[in-house]
Amino acid sequence: MVADGRRARGQLTVSGGSLVASANYFGYLIGALVLSRVHHRHSAWLCQVAMIGTVLCLVALSLNPSLVPLLTVRLLAGIFSALAMVSASTWLFELVDSHHAAPILYSGVGIGILVSAELIAGSHGAGLSSAAGWGILAAAAALLCAWAWPRVSWETDARIPDQAGFNDPIQRTGQWISPWMMILVYGLAGFGYIVTATYLPLFVKNALGDIDPVQVWAAFGLAAVPSCFLWHWLHHHLGSRTALILNLAVQAVGVLLPVISPQGPAFLVSAVLVGGTFVGAVTIAIPAAKRIAVGVRFNMMAAMTAAYGVGQIAGPLVSSALLKNTNSSGPPLLAAGGGLVIATLGCMVKRTAPATVGQLLLDNELVSLKQTGTCLG
Repeated sequence: MVADGRRARGQLTVSGGSLVASANYFGYLIGALVLSRVHHRHSAWLCQVAMIGTVLCLVALSLNPSLVPLLTVRLLAGIFSALAMVSASTWLFELVDSHHAAPILYSGVGIGILVSAELIAGSHGAGLSSAAGWGILAAAAALLCAWAWPRVSWETDARIPDQAGFNDPIQRTGQWISPWMMILVYGLAGFGYIVTATYLPLFVKNALGDIDPVQVWAAFGLAAVPSCFLWHWLHHHLGSRTALILNLAVQAVGVLLPVISPQGPAFLVSAVLVGGTFVGAVTIAIPAAKRIAVGVRFNMMAAMTAAYGVGQIAGPLVSSALLKNTNSSGPPLLAAGGGLVIATLGCMVKRTAPATVGQLLLDNELVSLKQTGTCLG
């Protein structure tokens, strides 16, 4: 790969790829913020719009566009990605009214990563072009959308209340994370995971011998699937603050591990640790933030979404600059790991909620949990 942003023989350079990744995350930010003001009754048909838009974007990518059209398509893909995740979450929590199905919903992120990675690896093994690979992904997405379409279209007038309570010992003791600290922590979480998520196959390309580097990306997705259920359980049993500290600490170890040992096994363990925690951070942070939001005068969810999106956008840009100057994966991973360490320490700063706010937190605990899940990056 060359050092600038031009395309060479149909492939993106590192700097060009970083720009494309940031455009995708910027699109997600735009979509999530716009949707934060859309009424939940529109969620089902917005899911369907997202399905159609995503398939069309994959078809457009199969045409091997030049850099500027590619940036546009990836921006739109980010918007449709936000449309899918936010609308699906709203459909589940507001219309179906089931908080405890959240791990099933979010495990779809990991399944999508795993399936797409294996399809890409298969296309590489068959010697297919990148355009053909995008076409295969478009066909797979169309099949999955055809399966999901009638299910998300189901009438949900007969709501099924989720009566299960939520045990959060941190909130019950009156110790919580301040709103602004939660926003900072969430933004750093977005920055911390996205470097590994974006560059892992590139970092590991010379460390696996004959194994396709995209298989490490498959391990990343595979680890994400059960993690949704694990962190959901830990959140219930440990409380928001302790679960989030544990999640971010493990994630930081995963990000920094290849810096200590830049070998194939270390990259594989890194993929499992980061893949097994990044969705979990969202699973923990959003319910906690919704309880904190009763004591603030601004839109907490919009602020959280914006912070996470800014972190995702900044990650590839910072990493591209560091890679250009050092030609090493160490500095980008150190920057990402450092962000996660700071986020972990930020969660350790305790704040005692005022009695009135604390009572509101307890009184609204079940209601707020049903509204979980509007910003996954």
